[in-house]
Amino acid sequence: MDALLEMRGITKTFPGVKALQNVNLTVRRGEIHAICGENGAGKSTLMKILSGVYPAGSYEGDVVFEGQVRQFSGIRDSEKLGIIIIHQELALAPQLSIAENLFLGNEIAEKGVIDWYETNRRAKALMQKVGLKESPATLITNIGVGKQQLVEIAKALAKEVKLLILDEPTASLNERDSQALLELLLELKKQGITAIMISHKLNEISRIADQITILRDGTTVETLEAKGTAIDEGRIIKGMVGREMSDRYPKRTPSIGETMFEVKDWVVHHEVHPDRQVVKNVNLHVRRGEVVGIAGLMGAGRTEFAMSVFGRAYGQKISGEVRLEGRPIDVSSIPRAIDNGIAYVTEDRKHLGLILNEDIRFNVPLADLEKVSTNGVIDPYEEVTVARKFRERLNIRSSGVAQLTVNLSGGNQQKVVLSKWLNADPKILILDEPTRGIDVGAKYEIYTIVHQLADSGRGVIVISSEMPELLGICDRIYVMNEGRFVGEFPAAEATQEKIMAAIMRREEA
Repeated sequence: MDALLEMRGITKTFPGVKALQNVNLTVRRGEIHAICGENGAGKSTLMKILSGVYPAGSYEGDVVFEGQVRQFSGIRDSEKLGIIIIHQELALAPQLSIAENLFLGNEIAEKGVIDWYETNRRAKALMQKVGLKESPATLITNIGVGKQQLVEIAKALAKEVKLLILDEPTASLNERDSQALLELLLELKKQGITAIMISHKLNEISRIADQITILRDGTTVETLEAKGTAIDEGRIIKGMVGREMSDRYPKRTPSIGETMFEVKDWVVHHEVHPDRQVVKNVNLHVRRGEVVGIAGLMGAGRTEFAMSVFGRAYGQKISGEVRLEGRPIDVSSIPRAIDNGIAYVTEDRKHLGLILNEDIRFNVPLADLEKVSTNGVIDPYEEVTVARKFRERLNIRSSGVAQLTVNLSGGNQQKVVLSKWLNADPKILILDEPTRGIDVGAKYEIYTIVHQLADSGRGVIVISSEMPELLGICDRIYVMNEGRFVGEFPAAEATQEKIMAAIMRREEA
């Protein structure tokens, strides 16, 4: 099978950092090629070179597409040849329709006037190809993330895609939407479309990839033939992190004490539709030194529950009681929740967890500015001292505390968010999808931090869509569905099958 793409000797340097060094990649026509590597390994940088985000002249080496050396000055140059990239953060306009998004910047018009009949006709045909049954007039904001991914792929088809690049395409999807997306990629492969998929989900890669290229520290480790052969995930992980990882989850002997945190009869109504309950009479308790998981499908109400407990950051008409160490506490606002020892690490670190265009030094003290202030004035020396302490404690890989958080890898950004809340010294830490979009090595480090927090006498609540993760790090697991807790298991007795059975029993009721 001939090569559609070759990247030869690609080297890319940023000030003080060599992001890529002599990287080679060959992608065969009509195949799905997976790229694996830790956060910061250079995967996104390589794809930005391929798509023209980093133009010719800003890197060394050659990009050969369809047998010719190509020099892209921008993303439009690569798109003209049919190279289309879909980023993890989807580039859709939420208040425009599906049809408008499909042809945004590529409008069907004559003499400056859009032909809406033809736009909608072509939109329907493209939507049919990716399995979207909505009206082309449906606003993007009114469809879920899974369907938004399909819109992005339909948008690529509108540009006559030859090479489709997907960056963590299933990171924000539930199991059902993830499976549907993978099936679509296999169908597009049958139609002759070549794809590059960047992902940390090794089970998905093993299922659909024909070849797997592993990057580590900006260099190519190896390319594995995956077509028709069973790939050893341990080999992939060793290639990514440079060491054997016999255990994905750190071993721990928990020391669990008395009940320290309770939520009783908790009810939350939707913040836009007050007649709709999204959390229904939930009761939860966490003991000292315990890691408690909350499992459930997307839309079960897990995030809404967590945010409502954290200072009523979500919802309205909230009722119920929160108790800490045997006494009722006031969580009616975020400052009061923080003062009472509650912290919440959001699932959306880029938009809600960090100020990306500020440095580590600025972000780390944000949840407790009093610690770095004198008479209401921030002391820059104290800022640096606190940031350096947590950079060392959590092993944040950066050039220093003055590095902008936007330039950190996903795993290191997550460590900055954790540092922000650990600096506030909480008694209860709620982690919402704490390892979303980060690699296996960084995940292990986050799990270790979670266990250290529990072992220091805190209570930790972990919300995760990855059931193996909950089974691997939690002491006890609640199962949530349609706003209610429908099951509770000690981790030693829990299995993925039992969790899903609890969910399905509720759905059938």
